[in-house]
Order: sequence, then structure tokens, then C-alpha cells
Amino acid sequence: MTNERLMSNIDAMEVDSTSIARLSSRNNQKTVSHNTAETIPKAPWQDKFHAFIRWMCTPLGACITVYGLNVVAWGGMLFLLMCNAAPAMCHPSCDSLDSSRRIWIEIDSQILNALFCVTGFGLAPWRIRDLYQWFFWRLGWTEASRRKGFTRLAEIHKNWFLKAQEPSVLPINTQQDYPVAEQATPTPLWKMDVVVWGNILNTVFQICLAVCMWAMNRFDRPSWTTGLFVGLACVVAGVAGILMWLEKKRVKKASEHPGALLLIPRATQPVVPGRKGGDYTPIKPEL
Repeated sequence: MTNERLMSNIDAMEVDSTSIARLSSRNNQKTVSHNTAETIPKAPWQDKFHAFIRWMCTPLGACITVYGLNVVAWGGMLFLLMCNAAPAMCHPSCDSLDSSRRIWIEIDSQILNALFCVTGFGLAPWRIRDLYQWFFWRLGWTEASRRKGFTRLAEIHKNWFLKAQEPSVLPINTQQDYPVAEQATPTPLWKMDVVVWGNILNTVFQICLAVCMWAMNRFDRPSWTTGLFVGLACVVAGVAGILMWLEKKRVKKASEHPGALLLIPRATQPVVPGRKGGDYTPIKPEL
């Protein structure tokens, strides 16, 4: 009887340990720990489409949508005219200044120039503000002014720029045990330079384009001026926009996957891995 009771107790302990292991494995699959961000499942395309429709119904979303459709429509028409897609408009010839093709090329160019002026001139105050802060950061006379300028720029562009953690936040005895590979990867500083100067150069090239389009008529205006300033304005704005989009995507992806690049939420205390696998313990700063 004693052996039978002992064997039954051992079997019950094995069943309990097995069930506990299964529960712990399920919990570990859902989240790393209660101190870290949970893994967010990717939303299906239907939810993203519905979210886009809701955003498009807002005043800002409607304005941006109408603006983008106008740029695409008038830009596509200009491209087709440049490719001689409408031979009936080439009368008396395709290169004649009195032909319908050249007249509509001028109309399309003026409309696109006005659309580009909306963003180039409308965003100029904020771009000048960023350039002002950039001068404080890069050309400041004192360390305090440079630090203030950089902090202000990082705060303005916090939706894509990840500022490096201050070294004084972590205690000395815990910094040595904190793994370097799992620290938050800050955004390189040169990306801020590219974004600030790309935006301000877009406004400068747009001013040059507007002067050429409005100060000269289509008979006296050199043909290379329109293509040159449109190309330069699009390149600098595209480089800055793509860089911000890629960096924002990297930061968002890293924050959603605790083991990737970011393990430190900016709004919470820093964490370090504990001794047990998958567990994280918060760091309490020493007073």
C-alpha cells in the first residue's frame, strides 16, 4: 500500500509539472514579461483599409487625399503630353508654340507649380524653425546651446527620431551587466542633418521654380529651368521623406518585437534581462 501511494503521488506530481510547463510556455509565447511590451499581432489588410477610410474622412485626410489626387492627375497628363501621346494636338507641329500640345503643357506646368507651392511655402515656417534649431545644435557657441538645440530637434521629430539614452540614467553597477546588443539603437545624427536640409532645400528650389514660372512667359522662359528645379525639389524632398519613413518603420518594428532592436520603451524605466530565461526586471535608479 505504501508503494502504491508513493507511485500515485509521483504520477500526480508529474501531471502537475507537465500542466505548469504547458501554461508557462503558452504565457511566454504571448509576452516576454509584464515589464516589457507585448508582441502586437499584425492587423489584416481589411482593418488597415478601414482605418485608412476613416482617416480619409477626417478634414486633414480629405485635404491630403484631394491634394495627392491632383498631383497624380495633372502630373500624369503632363507626362503623356511630353511623350506625344495625343498626336491630334500637334497642329501645326508638336514643337510649335501655338500648338494645343504646348499650350496644355504650360497649363499643366503652372498648375503643378501651384500645387508644389502649397507644401513648399506652407511648410516653410516649420522648416525654418528646424533650421534655426539646427544652427544652435551644430554651430552653437556653448555646450548648453548645442545641447538645447539638439534636444529641441529630437522633441520635434520624436515620431521617427530615437534619441540616445543619457548615460547617467543607469547606475554604474548595472551598466556593466546590461547587454550592449539589447540596448535601444539610437538614430544616427546624420539622418537629422539630411531631413532638416532636405526640407529647407525643397522650399528653396520651389522658390526658384516659382520665380521662373511667374516672372517669365512661356515664350521667353528657358525649357531647362522647369525640369531642373522640379527635379531637384522632388529629389531632396523624396530623400528626406523616405529616410523618415524607413526610420519610423524601424523604430516601430523594433518596439513591437522585444528581442529585435528596441527593448527600452522611452516612456518607461529601462530594463535588463534577469537570470531566468525570458524574464526582465526593472532597474531602479539609486538615490
